[in-house]
Amino acid sequence: MHIHILGICGTFMGGLAAIARELGHRVTGSDAGAYPPMSTQLAEMGIEVFRGYDPANLQPQPELVIIGNALSRGNPEVEAVLERGLRYTSGAQWLAEQVLYARRWTLAVAGTHGKTTTASMLAWILECGGLNPGFLIGGVPSDFNISARLGSSPFFVIEADEYDTAFFDKRSKFVHYHPRTLVLNNLEYDHADIFPDLEAIKRQFHFLIRTVPASGLILTNGADHHLVDVLAMGAWTPVQQFGGERGWTAAPVCEDCSRFIIRRDGQDGGEVNWDLIGRHNMLNGLAAVAAACHAGVPVATATGALNRFAGVKRRLQVRGSEGGITVYDDFAHHPTAIDSTLKALRARVGKARIIAILEPRSNTMRMGIHRDTLAGSLSEADRVYLVRPAGMDWDLEVVANRLDGKASVCGSADEVVAALRSELRPHDHVLIMSNGGFDDIHNKVLAGLRG
Repeated sequence: MHIHILGICGTFMGGLAAIARELGHRVTGSDAGAYPPMSTQLAEMGIEVFRGYDPANLQPQPELVIIGNALSRGNPEVEAVLERGLRYTSGAQWLAEQVLYARRWTLAVAGTHGKTTTASMLAWILECGGLNPGFLIGGVPSDFNISARLGSSPFFVIEADEYDTAFFDKRSKFVHYHPRTLVLNNLEYDHADIFPDLEAIKRQFHFLIRTVPASGLILTNGADHHLVDVLAMGAWTPVQQFGGERGWTAAPVCEDCSRFIIRRDGQDGGEVNWDLIGRHNMLNGLAAVAAACHAGVPVATATGALNRFAGVKRRLQVRGSEGGITVYDDFAHHPTAIDSTLKALRARVGKARIIAILEPRSNTMRMGIHRDTLAGSLSEADRVYLVRPAGMDWDLEVVANRLDGKASVCGSADEVVAALRSELRPHDHVLIMSNGGFDDIHNKVLAGLRG
C-alpha cells in the first residue's frame, strides 16, 4: 500500500512513517519544514519527503493519507484529499488499528512532563529484559537511535500525548491506544490552543483511564494532586503510586540525583547510578521501573538497564564543548520543565555560570499563558537570553524586567550568537531551550566558539 503522511516531519508522524515502512508499505510525506533529528531519520530510511504542501504531492494517488494534527482546513493538500475523495485517517487511529488493537500489550506513558524520557527508559528496560518491544516515542532514544519500531513481541511502548488527534477528531490522541499498563507522570495546564482550562485536560485523562482493562495497571505520581482529582472521577483498574510516600519510592544518594535507591513498599529494589541528573529524571526512572515490573521484568534487571541508559536526544543533551564552554540542547517548553532542567544542571555544575537561552515557541507560550511564571522558572540561571518567536502577541520584556537585569530580549538566534561572543568565558554552561529547530543555534554557537 502507498501511504502518504501529511506533517511527516513531526516526531509522532515520523515515527508512524518508520513503522509503516517496516510493515512493508511504500511511504511518502509532506511537511512545511524539517529539522534534526527527525529529518535525519527519514532520510536514512529512504522515505521521500516533499517540502511544502501541494496537491501535486498526491501523485501518483496514494491509497491512504494519514493527516497530522497540525494540519487543518485550508491546507492545500488537505483540501485536495477532501475534493478527490481520498481515503484518510489520523495517525493515532492508524496506529491503533494496524498495530495495537488485539495484538499488543500496550504500555502508555502520559503526563505534561517527562513522557519522552520515561517512555525511552521503559523501552530500554524491556529491551534489556529480552522482550524486544515495539515503541513510538516523541524523540530519539540514544540507545536505539530511532524514534519508532515495530518490535517482535506483544509489548509496545507509546508516548501517550493529550494533544488532539486531528482536525476531524478533537479527542486526545491517547484515547485511541487502550493501554494495559498506564503511567500517569504528572498533570499541569498546557496546550492552551486546544484546552480552555485544566479541568478540560483532566476530563481527557479520565477518558484515558476508562480504556484501561481491569486486569491492567495504572501507575500514578502520588505527589500530584491533579492526578488525584482525575482518579477520583473513577478508576476500574488497580492503581499503584510512585514518587509519593507509599508504593514505589526513590531515595537520592547525592545532590544531583544521579544516584538513588529504588524501593517498593519499603523494600530495597536496587540502586541506579547513571549519567542523568535531576529529581525529575529520578522520578521518570522510578515510573519506568514500575511499569516494566508489571510487564514481567525483575526490578534488578530494570535498575541494571537504567545504569546503562544513554538518554534521549534534545533532553539536556551535550551538543559540544569548546574552550572549556559546554553547550546543551533541551526541549523544555513549560515553566516547570525549565525550572527542573536548570535546577538539575545547577546541582551538577555548582557555582559555574549558567547562560540560559530560551525560545518560548510552544503555542501556549506564544499565547502568554505562562508569562507570570516564566521569570521564576529561569531564576537559577546567571544570564538569560529570551528570543522572541514568530506569532508571539505579547512583550517578552515583561519577563526580562522581572529577572533583575540579568535578562535580554533578542529578535533572532543570530542576535544571541553575536551577543555571546563577548559574553562567554571558560567553564560557562550554555543551556539552549526550545521545542523547535531554533535556527540551528547550537551549531552556530559552537562554530562561533571555535572561531
